[in-house]
Amino acid sequence: MSLTVTTWSLEQTSPDDLRPAAGPPEGVTVVRAEVPSPEFSRYLYAAVGGDLRWTDRLPLSRERWRELVERPGTETWVAYEHGTPAGYVELAAQDDGAVEIVYFGLLPQFRGRRIGGYLLSYGTARAWDLAERWPGRAPVKRVWLHTCSLDGEHAMANYRRRGFRLFDTTVEQEPERPDPALWPAG
Repeated sequence: MSLTVTTWSLEQTSPDDLRPAAGPPEGVTVVRAEVPSPEFSRYLYAAVGGDLRWTDRLPLSRERWRELVERPGTETWVAYEHGTPAGYVELAAQDDGAVEIVYFGLLPQFRGRRIGGYLLSYGTARAWDLAERWPGRAPVKRVWLHTCSLDGEHAMANYRRRGFRLFDTTVEQEPERPDPALWPAG
């Protein structure tokens, strides 16, 4: 059995494209995870994407996760609500002056509480100024991402409200896979 999955690619080509959301809800802070940790990265990925069928990175070894999170120009920014991880943004600089928002999302219990708009705004601003934190990196000329029909129901609207513009759409058949549950059924 297969699923039809639509993937939309969106971009900003100037920092002026960013339309920030309102300030953070009370008790919400965003902090860069400055010490790359494959375990923490995998936790965030699974906790945020478990019900959204994020599976591409799950089979990776610890060593491969380490390589990904330690690449120069890769950053993880984590939203916390009163000290509890609520979501994250993973940024990856590319050689052409682009920065990809590789992953963005919230743990299920934090969705629908105005954290996502703020976190996306904050993460996008950090994508635009990423070269300032990585000496020798070219200034950022473009911030881009992709989202798909399996992502959260408000994802596309949030990206558009923050000023991202569509530049490509693809439709593919993907094999049906079970949710990569964090918890046993029952």
